[in-house]
Amino acid sequence: MNIQKGIDRLKLDEKLPAMPWYVQKFIDYKLPDLSPSTLLEYIRDYEIFFSWLRAEGLSTADTNSGVTLEELEKLHMDSITGFRLFLTTKRDGANSRITVSRKLSSLRSLFHYLSQIAEDENFYPLLKRNIMAKVEIKRVHKPKDTAAKLKGKILEDDELLEFIAYIHEGYGHDIENNKQAQYAYEQNKERDACIASLILNSGLRVSEVVNLNLDDLDLANKLLYVYRKGNNDETFKSPVYFREQAKDELALYLSVRQHRYRVTKREKALFVALPNGTNEGKRMTKRAIQAMIIKYAKRYGKPSLTVHKLRHSFATDYYLQNDIYKTKEQLGHASTETTEVYAHLTDKTMSEAIERRADS
Repeated sequence: MNIQKGIDRLKLDEKLPAMPWYVQKFIDYKLPDLSPSTLLEYIRDYEIFFSWLRAEGLSTADTNSGVTLEELEKLHMDSITGFRLFLTTKRDGANSRITVSRKLSSLRSLFHYLSQIAEDENFYPLLKRNIMAKVEIKRVHKPKDTAAKLKGKILEDDELLEFIAYIHEGYGHDIENNKQAQYAYEQNKERDACIASLILNSGLRVSEVVNLNLDDLDLANKLLYVYRKGNNDETFKSPVYFREQAKDELALYLSVRQHRYRVTKREKALFVALPNGTNEGKRMTKRAIQAMIIKYAKRYGKPSLTVHKLRHSFATDYYLQNDIYKTKEQLGHASTETTEVYAHLTDKTMSEAIERRADS
């Protein structure tokens, strides 16, 4: 099992006892098909929903685990409308339309299971009335809309090389009067530039980068073996190629990895950190990589740039030289619908269609 999935599985096991028994049945049913990370998101959504039911007096339970099936059966459409309103207006941070849609989808999955699949000892459905079947969940995450939001927020053309060069040198000039920041930068600049370069030259997700081990790297053939999102076969790693520039950055980082981070033989992670007060390096976390990219991006002049937008930057650049199917394969997308974002970002397909019309 990859590192992040292992962590999420432990969190899932910790949270399940606080859920009603029928949610535990649902998770057991879904576990062979969905990743622990996805199921953990389901549980977090259910925590919010059950807590809201209790706060609104729609359940008399003292804890979330006590919310009954009978209470779910008695919910009206007004109740679901009220929950949707709560999600979009709550004081501690309103959810976006996309997030609200995802949370409602999580509920619909649970209610569908309880009313259509699970059954009691007499072969009757566990849930006799499914209020969520009446809820229309509109698609709000269209590729064209996503592309519009990304315009100007990713690296384009020469910026892909310039950003890596900035991590190597430019950032050091910008912080030369800050001794503490300068020390950390000198310690990590080869590693940080390598991570940015690898994503910008392969399109890996940050979770895929975190999970990389030394033996996943075939430097001579510019190849990595990666646990890809959505693949539940824990024994299979997909081969993913990277471009020549990343090969040079990887070679440079590998030359300093062991002695600079005091890495022991038992640490298999490709990318490691040496936290303050520790004597040996350990695997970098997802959060550390995300914070690292944001730090450089702000100084570089692209404050909206994130580690995931590095992936978008690669994908947009890659799509300009390849078709949508090769781009889908490289990025590990489940369908070309997700990859359509880059068609809209580059306007490649639209411009080609217009030219074909003009020539006909």
